[in-house]
Amino acid sequence: MASGTPYMVGSKLLQGWLTASGIPLGMIGLLSLAELPYTLKLFWAPLLDRWPIPWPDRRRGWLLVLQLALVAVIGAMALLRPQADPVQLTVVGTVAILLAVVSASQDVMVDAYRTDLLPEAERGGGAAAGALGYRAAMLAVGAGGFMLAGWLGWPAAFLGSALLLAAVVPFTLTAPALQPLAHPPRSLREAIVGPAKEFLHRTGGRRALLILVLVMLYRWPDSLLNGMAVPFMLKAGFSAAEIGAVNGGWGIAATMAGTAFGGVLFKPLGLNRSLWVFGIIGTLTNLAYWALARFGGGLRALVITVSVEQFASGMVTAAFLALLMSLCNPRFSATQYALLSGVYALSRSLLSAPAGFVAAAVGWTSFFAFTLAAAVPSFLLLAVLAPWREEVPRGAFEADRDPT
Repeated sequence: MASGTPYMVGSKLLQGWLTASGIPLGMIGLLSLAELPYTLKLFWAPLLDRWPIPWPDRRRGWLLVLQLALVAVIGAMALLRPQADPVQLTVVGTVAILLAVVSASQDVMVDAYRTDLLPEAERGGGAAAGALGYRAAMLAVGAGGFMLAGWLGWPAAFLGSALLLAAVVPFTLTAPALQPLAHPPRSLREAIVGPAKEFLHRTGGRRALLILVLVMLYRWPDSLLNGMAVPFMLKAGFSAAEIGAVNGGWGIAATMAGTAFGGVLFKPLGLNRSLWVFGIIGTLTNLAYWALARFGGGLRALVITVSVEQFASGMVTAAFLALLMSLCNPRFSATQYALLSGVYALSRSLLSAPAGFVAAAVGWTSFFAFTLAAAVPSFLLLAVLAPWREEVPRGAFEADRDPT
């Protein structure tokens, strides 16, 4: 909840207020630059590994400070008065960037805490819980925040979001404690160089490269489809209201259900088999979009398509986040997780950027068939790195084999 709330405030809620205030669309579009800290967080993650705040523990100490800072920043946003004035817009932009920096830093700590805390068998459920909380915040701020703005005005929506985040603080204080590290990073150089050095030493150069490629490609079919889903729906003749209700409302609910279901199945299956099973299901459900493009079917078919695909996407999320956790050493989990998530982000940005050109060139049915073909490289990598008969991926961190 604490991760999803500030992201929605800084993107959707602030966009709504600026639009309602008559700010030019070009200026509102520049607001997307404020999301760069979510991509660049890997550059300051080593600082959080090197200088932990020891109380309540090395991860929750930073979480507590960052969450209180987020409450203050979001609450202060209620005092903004957006106007088409360079000074006012500069203030709004500065606050938006500050919000993103603190929020991205909190994401680093949330990921590190979950990675350090959970044993292998609980990582699927932990990933599901994190995704469920994030989606719940999206609903609370994306729906509730706009409703509150309609009733009481935009400042009330920001104050309500700040209160929602403040409600998380007691849970941070009472969450399970981490054991102290036997060998924490002793210098900033070790905190910067150590994560990459440890990862390469553990995995070996060739396997490290294959792991990074797997992280980048495992969810590539999702990224391709999600980037073109809304344009396809509009081109297929569905109204904006229908798309909002089905994709934004029903779709989020289906994702939450799929994430929870994936978390339940994860323990009996184990990590490697979950990566295979959930990945195959997620890939095959892209056929629902292919069928909708090929045969049509109206609103009912759209509901079925979105439900099936988003449910499977939730399952894939549970397995994928568990994979990232398995690859991190607790000594450097903040930095290593940030690096791995940054590699994954390449599939959402660079690798998926040509999706529109591909769809325009080959047509919708062929494009959705292409999203299935895009899954083949990741399954070939799974055969090498996460064989069905083994429990954890080759190169994953295992405490009992760690020389430190």
